Amino acid sequence: MTFRERLRALPTFTRPGLPAFDPDAAPATPHELFVAWLDDAIEAGLLAAHAATLSTADAAGHVHARTLLLKDLTADGWWFASQSTSPKGRDLAANPHAALTFFWPELGRQVKVTGSAAPAGPEASRADFLARPDASRAAGLVNHQSEPLASRQVYDRAFAEALRAVSADPELAAPDWTAYVVAPTEVEFWQAPDDGPHTRLLYRAGADAWTRGLLWP
Repeated sequence: MTFRERLRALPTFTRPGLPAFDPDAAPATPHELFVAWLDDAIEAGLLAAHAATLSTADAAGHVHARTLLLKDLTADGWWFASQSTSPKGRDLAANPHAALTFFWPELGRQVKVTGSAAPAGPEASRADFLARPDASRAAGLVNHQSEPLASRQVYDRAFAEALRAVSADPELAAPDWTAYVVAPTEVEFWQAPDDGPHTRLLYRAGADAWTRGLLWP
């Protein structure tokens, strides 16, 4: 069997009992529907239900993607955090357009949030950093994300030093740590059925309210 044939033979959404989705009964805002779907994923015991793929592009249009964790959802949008000096931070400084994709295969669902990502103020960024566990704060303090690394031992020494620093000072924060919020212009909800075509519902941001409509599968 060729690799292509192996891929085509893999099952997709064959689990019976996928959630029903009636787009006519969807709430007025994508925020409400997202919270409901995330709650379903959490209740179903999905691992890292709040994980999303962040897609960005640099000034030249080169696209990059990585998986991170959602930090909050407010009326302003979907929140995540990173170093402003990281590749994604540099991308967003040059080109704020971004997308977050959430995928819950066990429920046959995905959500794509498209919009512009803007850095929050220093207070929000500092609060996000200080809320992290010590090990995560130490990793953030080391920084140098995605830069070439001579050896694992070099990182281990830097991490140990950073861990001692954050343990000694609970208020120590990485200066480049930044909270970002994606203000959505579109949010798409995708639901696979037990049998038949999937359903796609798209919310579009208007001047005063959201509009929503179906998309062809």
